[in-house]
Amino acid sequence: MVTMTGTGGSLPISLETADIADLEAAVGVLRALDYRQGGGFCRDAVRVVKTASLLLHWGTVPGRLRARLHTVLADVHNLLGWTEFDIGHPVPARRRFERALGLAAEAGNDSLVANIRYRLGRVHLHHHDVPGALAEFARGRAAAGRSDSPRATAILAANEAWAFAMGGDERTALTRLAEAETAFTEAGRWPDPRPWEAFFAEADMAAMRGTVLTELAAGHRGEAIAELTAAARRYGPDMARSRSLTLIMLAQNHAGQGDLDAAARIGGEAVDLAATVGSVRPKDRLAPLERLLLGHRGDPVVGTLPGRIAQYRSQPLN
Repeated sequence: MVTMTGTGGSLPISLETADIADLEAAVGVLRALDYRQGGGFCRDAVRVVKTASLLLHWGTVPGRLRARLHTVLADVHNLLGWTEFDIGHPVPARRRFERALGLAAEAGNDSLVANIRYRLGRVHLHHHDVPGALAEFARGRAAAGRSDSPRATAILAANEAWAFAMGGDERTALTRLAEAETAFTEAGRWPDPRPWEAFFAEADMAAMRGTVLTELAAGHRGEAIAELTAAARRYGPDMARSRSLTLIMLAQNHAGQGDLDAAARIGGEAVDLAATVGSVRPKDRLAPLERLLLGHRGDPVVGTLPGRIAQYRSQPLN
């Protein structure tokens, strides 16, 4: 097989099944790095993989491998979009996700389309664009239905619950959360997860429950604390970013209940962990906790934590 270079020359490439398997494995390594340390630690590496993937894409690909190659390329762009989002670049993130959607559609991979729509929705949600988030989640749910993926359906339903909670629609938020719970009760019989959705297991379901209940706040803090505590215990060092975000919300709920001792202890742990993660999201998520603690400035229990949070949030991402 011969691929033309940009100068009109040719570059021989022999694409085999093993080449795609190696590329899939490389993306898996980068995804694990993203979960553990955040997008800031793997962005350049993802770019290298993306470049190699595009080079392969322009070759003559055997028909039996075409869908699989398009899936890998879509997955690379999906991951790159997530890292752009994680380091605070929403516009480039959306461009990467749009490219991923096109490739996933070419591959006929509705499960991956659902995942990309979920991630696009999360970009909107992080910036408090509830209508934009709900539009993406609805498209993702449709794709999940076409793919017959209960895990994707649960992911989308849980995130819709978060969006409705953020929009102040408690009834619909709790309905969507119940739908996610119903789907999750069947988790033991789900097929093996696709790489892009494998993160969603017991810890993430508990974290989503806690997140939705945190967003609803009044009357739900006790239950939110129980769910977030369970999630934090399940997140290991391989999911440092998720654990840091969960601890932030947990501290926020304790502060909201007036338990300043727990809020300061857990909040301090959250800041320490967040500082090791190459992501702007913990910085943004700390804002509500910072506001709550500032209301108790001078309290010896709170101590220097508000200042530590402010300092961490002001520091540029490495």
